[in-house]
Amino acid sequence: MQGQTILCFSTIPVGVGLAHTPFSANLRLTGHGGQTKDLDGDEEDGYDEVIYPVDFRQAGHIVDDEMHRIMVASLQAGVRLTAIFDSCHSGSALDLPYLYSTQGVLKEPNLAKEAGQGLLGIVSSYARGDLGGMASTAMGLFKKATTGDDTYQRNLRTKTSPADVIMWSGSKDTQTSQDANIGGQATGAMSWAFVTALKKNPQQSYVQLLNSIREELEGKYSQKPQLSCSHPLNTNLLYVM
Repeated sequence: MQGQTILCFSTIPVGVGLAHTPFSANLRLTGHGGQTKDLDGDEEDGYDEVIYPVDFRQAGHIVDDEMHRIMVASLQAGVRLTAIFDSCHSGSALDLPYLYSTQGVLKEPNLAKEAGQGLLGIVSSYARGDLGGMASTAMGLFKKATTGDDTYQRNLRTKTSPADVIMWSGSKDTQTSQDANIGGQATGAMSWAFVTALKKNPQQSYVQLLNSIREELEGKYSQKPQLSCSHPLNTNLLYVM
């Protein structure tokens, strides 16, 4: 139920408040996720990420803004939360502003690359005689160029947290996370890959584990698991729960 899910999320900061820091908690969510139109301008692509509780048809979905408010913004320094979101479109399900690549470096908006892709779209529309498509692509490109970096910088200012919140997600925001059946047991593909990678080598750095998880999925599933954090992270450090 949506209310029960939110209540469960809310117990994390409550538990922290009752404990002496440092405090550590783990959260794993395997379920359905999606996207909805962003209403407050904090998403570069114009869409918020959501999860769907079992009663979402009656109670609605839960938006990443709310999950960030409950599980990230309310935590204090010295608190550690490790979250695994094995759901579709979960790349930024907690709106953590520091997203890392498989090289262990911070991903930042590549406006030049996006501009090139946008210009290619305009040329393609022109070749087809699609003037409406040209105008739409041009407007989208202009909006991205004028707001994309501003959104990124604003999120760094407003969503950075002194707490250690680490999130492993099943896919990019634009991708789905697949179901799997391993040994007759239903599970999420990313959850299976995460456990398998750690069983093979429990002593891995953050960036090594990210690559190991992707290697387990390679050739079987197209999704690309993501690693993000609430503050800058040295991805060469040994991963600990």
